[in-house]
Amino acid sequence: MTGPPPPARPGTAGDGGGDGRDDADVIAQSLDEPELFAGLYDRHAPDIHRYAARRLGEGAADDITAETFLIAFRTRGRYDTAHRMARPWLYGIAANLIGKHRRTEVRALKALARTGHDPVAASWSDRSDDRIAVQAPLAGALAALSPGDRHVLLLVAWADLGYQEVAEALRIPLGTVRSRLNRARRKVREALSTDPAFVSAEQELTPSWTK
Repeated sequence: MTGPPPPARPGTAGDGGGDGRDDADVIAQSLDEPELFAGLYDRHAPDIHRYAARRLGEGAADDITAETFLIAFRTRGRYDTAHRMARPWLYGIAANLIGKHRRTEVRALKALARTGHDPVAASWSDRSDDRIAVQAPLAGALAALSPGDRHVLLLVAWADLGYQEVAEALRIPLGTVRSRLNRARRKVREALSTDPAFVSAEQELTPSWTK
């Protein structure tokens, strides 16, 4: 078997969502019963896809999600089952893959900052609470961040990972997460505060993760 099984149908053995098994159990048992890995896909693929789409657009998100779970399936034998939830592991794989597209991401952010519209970034506005993401000043601020700082900031802001989960995902010390996040927040906050149009028109939308 070269790839992960397709998503399981609800109620099947691979569902992994209603039988009390946590992620670590599913991964461990999938070593003998590969079809069980579909339960992990069912649990986490929608979130991984959503995150990848906000970073690179819907088109790239399909490939990022598929490759994330392919890599996870192939390397599941090395998974540390002391970590009962696999979200940081999966987001770490996805972040690494997204990092390979950093030029595409930065190019899209810069285009959005310059023109106010970009086909890639347009996918960010799929929900009303995401409206801030399509604002040109924020796009420019994100584009100016280093890849490491941008990964940390967006894993917290868009993937809703805690500091320890980000450390696990990126395999960096917790102190590094804190320093990168503080630096990224400061730079974004400074960039937004210097744009009069943003401050006057979008004050109520200032993202809480820049505070």
